[in-house]
This record gives sequence, C-alpha cells and structure tokens, in this order.
Amino acid sequence: MLIVRSPVRISFGGGGTDLPGYFETFGGAVLSATINKYFYTIVSRRTDGRVQIISSDLQTCESWANIKEISAQGHTLEIPLAVLQELGREVAADIFLASEIPPGTGLGSSACVCVSVLHAMATYFQVTLSRQELAEKAFHIASHVLGKPVGKQDEYAAAFGGLNFIRFNPDGRTEVEPVNPAPDILTALQAKLMLFFTGATRDSWSILEEQQAATRTGQSETVESLHRIRELAEQMRTVLMEGDLQTFGQLLHEGWENKKKISSMISNSTIDCMYSLARENGAAGGKITGAGGGGFMLLYCDEENQAAMREAFCTQGIREMRFTFDFDGSHVLVNDPLIGKGQGPDSGSSAFEFSKLVV
Repeated sequence: MLIVRSPVRISFGGGGTDLPGYFETFGGAVLSATINKYFYTIVSRRTDGRVQIISSDLQTCESWANIKEISAQGHTLEIPLAVLQELGREVAADIFLASEIPPGTGLGSSACVCVSVLHAMATYFQVTLSRQELAEKAFHIASHVLGKPVGKQDEYAAAFGGLNFIRFNPDGRTEVEPVNPAPDILTALQAKLMLFFTGATRDSWSILEEQQAATRTGQSETVESLHRIRELAEQMRTVLMEGDLQTFGQLLHEGWENKKKISSMISNSTIDCMYSLARENGAAGGKITGAGGGGFMLLYCDEENQAAMREAFCTQGIREMRFTFDFDGSHVLVNDPLIGKGQGPDSGSSAFEFSKLVV
C-alpha cells in the first residue's frame, strides 16, 4: 500500500497574478502558506488488470479495464483519470481519494488533488519527480490537458509546503522563495489568523475565466488592481520579515479591497456582511482564500478580540476551522507492499488500512 498526503493552502497576497493571462505579460507573485488540512491518495495493487477509483468526497466509485478509452475532460473523476492518462503507464490498482475539507472552499483543493494523485502514481511507477517537476506537471494537467483557467500558485504550494513567496516569470519560470521570519514572529502570526467557512462552496472556473479574459483584453481596472495586488504581496513579505504584524493585517485588508475590483463575482452581499461583522469585532483585515464567491474567509485578528469574533460569528451560524501551518508539502506517508496484501482487489482494504494508519 502507498499513501501520499498533500496540504491545502491559504493565500495572503498576490492571488490572481499567478494566472497566465497576467504573469505572461507582467510577471506575478504570491505569498501563501500551507496548512494542516490534507488530501490523501491511497494506492494498492490489483490482480485483475482493472483500475478502480473511489472518491469519498465525491461519493463515487468507478472501475475500468482500459482507462485509455475514457474521456477525462468533464468526467466526475477527471483529475485522477487525467493523471493516469498523462503518465501513460499500464496499471492495475485501487485508488482511494479522501480529503479533510470539501471541494470548492477556496483552499486550492483541486490542485492539491492533482499534486497528490500525481505524486502517488509517480511513486507507484518509481518515477522520480522533484517538487518543481511535480508542481509543473500538475499545472500542465489542469491547464493544458483538462483545459481549466487555473493559476500556478496552488500546485506549487501543495508540492513545496511551508510559507513561501512564489514568483511567476513571463518566460514561464517559477521560483519558490521560502519566507523564514523569526520563530516567535511565525508563532504570533499563526495565533492571529482565523478561518471561517462562509457557508457556500463554489465553482471558481467562471470567476477565473472572466479574470483571464479581462486581463488579456487589457481592461484597465482589472489590470491596475492586479498590479496593486502584486505590490501588496511584496510588501506583506517585507513587513512579515520585519515582524510588523499589525501592518501585515492592514495590508490584508487593502488586498481584499483591490481583489473585489477584479470581478463582480468575487464578493456578494453575504460575504460583504460577514466581512463587515469581522471588522466590527476586531479584525484588522482579511480576505476570501480562493478565487472568490464563497469558501473560507481568512481573518487577521489580535488574540484579545478573538473571543468576541467567535461569539459574533457563532450567533450567525458561521463555523470556524482551526489550523496550524504545514511545512512538509506533498510527501509519502506509507510505501509498503506488505500492508493490505492478500485481502483481495475488491475488499476495500485501502480505506480500512488508511483509517488505522492515519489518525
């Protein structure tokens, strides 16, 4: 049995400048961190020549004798199918997929799925991929194989892990620069960050498509907002290294105000009311963690105000998700052919063994 774990991310600044429509002309940059919420891929061998994929999140199970005949694009299981087809290897295996968060929550889960499955299957086939290669190949699958209007930040975050400033150069090169503030500053930052679920999941593709189109056609408000968002990401990194966390919180607020100018779909009345409530109860700044429209709201709030924040949100039925930073990135938890051996290809042993091994 093979188990790979990959983290989702929270983005502080620069989101949107990682889309090709922007960075291929201007160059982009994102400041982000991965957190201890994960996507898992569990692979075990079969002896009947078939591939079976089970997704607990999508509540689906399908099996094929020949995946080459399946059209991945638009399929419910399009990401794992596209990964298997892109690798182009014969495989007979059970592939079990599970996440600690639901899809569509703005934490980069789609890219995390692709990175995790790709990492697992490359390991299964004994193909060595560097973290850079893992991220680039995952982006290629999402962008070129599946035709999604995606940016690059999520794949790089999931592959590398940690707190990073990621540059996206016009020539296509991507540079990951770890951000290493003093340990007490990092601890303080984590203590001041809060995540709350807006109550709505969303399909980000329409928002990203609109942004890509607006950027490529040179719509001034969109492009100018993205320029400022890119500058704010640089400033956030600088003040974080200086230990100026109050300014960091204020820059989060300014970034959110600029992000809303990119597309009318990024915010809505529910999100606006939620953010106003957060500001009234002590949040210095915050943002929606993904493309917008729903998912999680990230807030910067000093510890003395957090009890009031939780109480105010609780009265509105808004749930908090506690988290810590992750510094491991995508990695293999278990790679042992003896685990689950002899239990039969359709016994569901992967899920049972997974629950025993990962607690």
